Amino acid sequence: MCPEVKESVHHLTGKQCRELLYMRMKKPKRIVPAFTYQALQSNTVVEPPKKIDLFKKRPVKETFFRVYLRRGDIPVARSGKVLRKKNATEFPLKWFCAPQDLDYCYYLPIFVDGLSDSDIEIRQLAQYGAMDMIVKAPHKVLPVLPKMILPLKRAFNTRDKKIIIAALKVLQMMVLVAPCVGQALVPYYRQLLAVCNLYKNLNVNLGNFIDPDRERRIADVIEDTLNALEKCGGPNAFINIKYMIPTYESCVYPLCDLGVENSPAESSHQKKY
Repeated sequence: MCPEVKESVHHLTGKQCRELLYMRMKKPKRIVPAFTYQALQSNTVVEPPKKIDLFKKRPVKETFFRVYLRRGDIPVARSGKVLRKKNATEFPLKWFCAPQDLDYCYYLPIFVDGLSDSDIEIRQLAQYGAMDMIVKAPHKVLPVLPKMILPLKRAFNTRDKKIIIAALKVLQMMVLVAPCVGQALVPYYRQLLAVCNLYKNLNVNLGNFIDPDRERRIADVIEDTLNALEKCGGPNAFINIKYMIPTYESCVYPLCDLGVENSPAESSHQKKY
């Protein structure tokens, strides 16, 4: 090697090498997305997955019920009365025509769609209107049932407790009043009961006290709805509810009444012999 090249080479001391390595270690690492070629580069960190809040309220779009109410196509308005009884069949509404004379295939899904509205006044009007229509003509609910599944699912997916409670009360009224609706709802459990599994265990332990506001707690309303679905859903209701909500216990055959000696399998075995 010629002497000119030797003079141009810059030699680092041990202290300088250690400082250089230390500075490289302290250099901030780049955050890169996962499953990319950038993740294979040096001095990079893969971006962690985003956290999802299951109980976070989701934005609610403008409902069809609000649009039709603004145009004046909804033949109902709120009256000055107050709903005091919990299981009342007369709601504080003023109908401009008889609700049983309406086209249920057109109006009832619109009322159910109004359950997911963010405005409490519009939501209560839609809830009372849907429940009143169900009470006045329960035999007209079954043909319209497939059209009400998507509005109910939209109300459940808002993750708003007040909206979910309103939708559950309408669902209870449909199952308990309208004939054959409980059995017809069994194929739709996978679409409706997925959100109920999240809020089922949000109970309040009151000890020996009794809370009169049971209908305001979402866990108790879900429990009452599941009991109504099991009682009115026929023989296949419990196994489908259990598939979606594993912690659900039967209200028709409670565990305390099914002992080892009195179980159905044991009793049938004893009858043979």
